[in-house]
Amino acid sequence: MNETVLRVRGGSALQGHIQVQRAKNAILAMIAASIVVEDGETVLREVPEIEDVERACELLRAVGARVHHDRLSKTLHIDASEISNGLLPADIASSFRGSVLFLAPLQIRLGYVELPGSGGCDIGTRKIDFHHRGFARLGAHVQYFEDGRTVIDLEGGRFRGTLLYLDYPSHTGTENLMLAAVLAEGQTILENASVEPEVMDFGNFLNAMGAEIRGLGTSTLIINGVSRLNAISYTPMPDRLVTGTMMAAAAITGGDVTIHNVEPSHLRIVIAKLEQMGAEITTSGQSIRVCRPHYQRLNPINIQTHPYPGFPTDLQPCMAALSCLADGTSYIRERVFDNRYDYVDDLLEMGADILISQNDVCIVKGVDRLRPAKISADNIRSGATVLLAALAADGESIIENVYQIDRGYEKIDELLSQLGADITRVAAQPIPQPVW
Repeated sequence: MNETVLRVRGGSALQGHIQVQRAKNAILAMIAASIVVEDGETVLREVPEIEDVERACELLRAVGARVHHDRLSKTLHIDASEISNGLLPADIASSFRGSVLFLAPLQIRLGYVELPGSGGCDIGTRKIDFHHRGFARLGAHVQYFEDGRTVIDLEGGRFRGTLLYLDYPSHTGTENLMLAAVLAEGQTILENASVEPEVMDFGNFLNAMGAEIRGLGTSTLIINGVSRLNAISYTPMPDRLVTGTMMAAAAITGGDVTIHNVEPSHLRIVIAKLEQMGAEITTSGQSIRVCRPHYQRLNPINIQTHPYPGFPTDLQPCMAALSCLADGTSYIRERVFDNRYDYVDDLLEMGADILISQNDVCIVKGVDRLRPAKISADNIRSGATVLLAALAADGESIIENVYQIDRGYEKIDELLSQLGADITRVAAQPIPQPVW
């Protein structure tokens, strides 16, 4: 398939109504959990066409599942009755952070899972060893090899319930250990669990399959192990991160956008911060309306990210894009990920005034306008950030490495076009070969 870029002609205020997709971070955990179902077909409804879902489906097929994603009805059918392979392929696992969610279900079904050598990727042992420690407390045996492989064996065929504590309330760590505990012998208490809405939705999914999990939405989960989980049909929650991005798009362009199929309570902090910046926001049922007069400058903002219910790290980059056009200086403190300021160089290329201080604070001095540029999406959220900046810039910007945006946003060019954005997906121009 030819590589594509997004051509964005900015400067237009977004107007209209849209619906958002279902939540990627809940869906990936549900896809992985389908592995433990030995009979029947797991059906997930309203599953978006995004690259991370495609990678998860590739992993399912690699370990022996039958998968069909009906793109017309957005329904994903998974038959895991013939799971037979616990080796995660290096080419997929090394490029897909969600592959960590396959660790618990493969141990449950096959008694083992093998991770490839790290290869400089996000699934390296040092970054997910807290998952391994949790599995060890539940009775698994973890082996590390000199070639970078990790093999986890589950002796006796079942995890054993115990007390678990997460040093940090990771959502993937909570999901992995929650699934392991659901099918363990006896009771597990998981302390300092993530309370993110996607984790609660995943827990509701497991309970619908026959699990016994109490305390969802709190930091203490009490899980009584069951002998099996059953195949079900389930519709995941709306994607609050896509919703937040679209809210920011309305604010940065001075538009008037109503977003349907959302859960406003999941975005209370985001709503409050956008209102501080001058956006007018109203909520009604499962809809959020965001508007800002085009002539009105944005206000500067202070943001510090924290795990839910704090300000979400995934929307911090989007707020930085808005801060570039604020009337004053904004201060952004990232407290969740080490490398969340990877969008700064591209925003500087577009005329932003940004400084990262010695104590790792992103200081953004607002400018009158951003200029168009040729920029690149480094990851899902920084890609959304440069896209927001391009929507606000006067002139034509080119965004490369669109795959990163497509990992988490379903056909974002079509979604924004519904609101009047001038955005087109076109084939990338080949690099001219030198003539000798």
